[in-house]
This record gives sequence, structure tokens and C-alpha cells, in this order.
Amino acid sequence: MFRVVLLTLAYLSIACSATQFKECNNTPSPLSVNVHDCAEPPCVVYKGQTHLMDVQFLGDKNNILQIETVLSAKVFGLSLPYELPEEDANVCANLLYGAICPIDKDEDVTYRLNFFVDPSFPEISADVTVTLNDGQGDPISCFIINCKIRKATSSLIENILLDAGDIKP
Repeated sequence: MFRVVLLTLAYLSIACSATQFKECNNTPSPLSVNVHDCAEPPCVVYKGQTHLMDVQFLGDKNNILQIETVLSAKVFGLSLPYELPEEDANVCANLLYGAICPIDKDEDVTYRLNFFVDPSFPEISADVTVTLNDGQGDPISCFIINCKIRKATSSLIENILLDAGDIKP
């Protein structure tokens, strides 16, 4: 009973703070996406910082043992791959609310994606495609988020350090 209440609260908190996204062609969409600090795209992401994204999706078959995140960014008409570190691309290692792999068909799970925006990226807008693939490379879920890459201002960096406790006011 407690688990049902916990999962219901988790679902409601995600649903209430969901970020709008575009669907991919011929691939199931997630139930919801929450890019932290972004309710409506374009989502502003800052160079040199890690951003969080919670993706709620359903398993599309039974006994899914491995799930990997694949990112690409469409910039000036070109689709460019963006390699994630293994620890961030591994969906099973980043499931929330006590979920674990294997995942079964229609199992409702939420994954937290940590993605770092490289400081060398240009300040542009990009359509970022996020695809969750099973161990055979078949897509389980896919969506597109429009992002604006921006340089972090010194006051923004100061606020982040203050929040983290790394500097004193």
C-alpha cells in the first residue's frame, strides 16, 4: 500500500511539473518529461553546467535488462551525436523511486538524466533528441526538446556556488 501511495505522489509531482516536448516519428513517447527549471521550451541550458531531466516512460516488452540513452542535437539542419558518459547513459543505474531493471511491458518507471553542457559549445538553439534504447538497440521511448545554449553569467555561477555551500555570502 505504501508503495502505491509513493508511486502516486511521484507521478503527480512529475505530471505537475512536466516540460512540453515534441514526439519522435514512429517511436513511443514518454509519459512525461521534466527538464528541471524549464516548464516550456526553449529550455535555457548553461555552458559548463550539469542539467537534470526526469523522463517517465513505459517498458515496451518484458524483461528489459539494459537501457541506454542516446542523445543527438539538430543544429543548422545537421543531426550531431552527443556522447554521454556511461554512468549517465545507463538508464538502469539512474532509475528513481526504487525501480530496478529488468523492466517489464507497461511498467511505469522514471529515469533521471544528468547532462553536462560542454563549455566549448557555441551559444545557439538546438533540437535535442533523447532516445532510450534497449540492449538490442531498439527504441523504447523518444522525444525532442528545444534548448538554448547560453553562457553562464558570473552572478548565476555565484548563486550556484552559494546553493552548494562552496562559498560564503
